[in-house]
Amino acid sequence: MRKIAVLLSGGVDSLVTARLLKDQGHTIFGIHFFTGYEPQLGIESREAAADTASRLRDQLDIPIVIFDARKAFQTLVIDYFVRTYQEGHTPNPCMVCNPLIKFNVCLSLAAKQGATHLATGHYARVTKDSNGTFHLLRGNDHKKDQSYFLARLNQQILSKAVFPLGGFTKAETIGLSRKLGLTPVIPKESQDICFINGCTYGEFLEQQPGFDSQEGLVEDIGGNIIGEHQGLHHYTIGQRRGINIPASDPYYVIRIDADQNRLVVGFKQDVFSDISHVEDIQWIHAPPPQAIRVMTRIRYRHKAAPSQLTPLDEHTAHVRFETPQAAITPGQAAVFYDGNEVLGGGWIRM
Repeated sequence: MRKIAVLLSGGVDSLVTARLLKDQGHTIFGIHFFTGYEPQLGIESREAAADTASRLRDQLDIPIVIFDARKAFQTLVIDYFVRTYQEGHTPNPCMVCNPLIKFNVCLSLAAKQGATHLATGHYARVTKDSNGTFHLLRGNDHKKDQSYFLARLNQQILSKAVFPLGGFTKAETIGLSRKLGLTPVIPKESQDICFINGCTYGEFLEQQPGFDSQEGLVEDIGGNIIGEHQGLHHYTIGQRRGINIPASDPYYVIRIDADQNRLVVGFKQDVFSDISHVEDIQWIHAPPPQAIRVMTRIRYRHKAAPSQLTPLDEHTAHVRFETPQAAITPGQAAVFYDGNEVLGGGWIRM
């Protein structure tokens, strides 16, 4: 049996994860980290974390380490989030948090506490072949599958990662929690960005020190000036709402030009493209030596689409889709699949 640290948020997924591993006979302890952006308004983060940890400890009967991750989270996630918007791109903070906070900072903490592995409640699977190579696979529940968010993990991390819920559906996890008498200790699991509570993305960004945004011009794809925008951080590629410029058909955001502080809009057909340039690709195995056919997801809720991936070097590639895809968005992650297996993922920079 192994000594496994379990990241415990207080939600049903992490609770069931810990209980399953404990019942399997592993030596278990929890890590409950707080970021300073928890939704418990009016309560100091450390006090809220201590209360959550106590309630988790009562249910699971395991030791729980409380970790103050505020500094690391601010530097690695929040600053990245703000910087990416200022560059005119749309960030994907979960793609940064998983490899840098959960499977780096927290994994290091777990190792110092004597753990050999780190478990989370992600719906994904890890397998090991006869050559000792680790493979990241989609979770069995394809509606809940979270392998997309883990695509930038490497072999070393995957060798220490444990995902007990990969073989479960979300409904099965909820049913199991009730059978085991486990009760979530957070009000509701986040369905969006976890650190934004009670405000819009734009309002959150405007509250951040040093964030600078100005009104600017809106132009159509022909270069004609047709209106003004209220700050580029209010927009993302493919967005329709909030443009507020009358036309025969609704306008959609086609491009965000941060250098010129201009918003480029077009009609629905202009949102589609069949080409993407992807940089800083983290491959789970060796990078492909030549062009290969893959299934590519360009955001979490996107259905993976057939495409041709042509490597330009070890960490850069062109991707051409067999059929045009809507809203290929700079700043988002492109994740490549071979069937149910994740090959790797990088940042869209088209």
